[in-house]
Amino acid sequence: MADNNAAALLENELNVDPNSLLGQWRTKAYNQNADKKLLQKFWSDYFVIEQNIYKQLLAEPENAVTGTVKELAEKYKVSVEVMTGFLDGINDSLKEKNPIETMTEDTNVNLGFDKALLYKNMVDAKAEWLYELPEWDAIFSKDEQRELYLEQKKSGTIVKPKKIGRNDPCPCGSGKKYKQCCGRNK
Repeated sequence: MADNNAAALLENELNVDPNSLLGQWRTKAYNQNADKKLLQKFWSDYFVIEQNIYKQLLAEPENAVTGTVKELAEKYKVSVEVMTGFLDGINDSLKEKNPIETMTEDTNVNLGFDKALLYKNMVDAKAEWLYELPEWDAIFSKDEQRELYLEQKKSGTIVKPKKIGRNDPCPCGSGKKYKQCCGRNK
């Protein structure tokens, strides 16, 4: 999934102005030519910051935080670049999407998220450091969390119908073997 997301984001970069906040973030975060150890350190540092922001957001899930990109960066004590990455990550889980492709430091944004969608998107991203945060326990019961988890996991699972064997009873209900009924011309 992470490889698919990275590939999709890299492909999407072609549509994003490299001089925009989002373009600068994606160029740095998904740089294929970067030193692997530096990129790994970049992401591990980012994940800690991301986790801290989510802890604060989940503590008050009904409070839709709003402000400019710069104001939110100051509120959460992160750089504008990191806040841009955070906004890029949470955007699909918001009740009202932010204009991340065109935003500047002075663009008003909101962090009003759909709780169930956010949880499912964290599961989809395989971000266990986020969907296992204890703050979720005040929002969803363990059973609800398990249900959302399974619902998201099943949404990406393809279930093939059972193949009818030639000698199986025909599904039309005639009582004949499939090969002598509906499967005759196949």
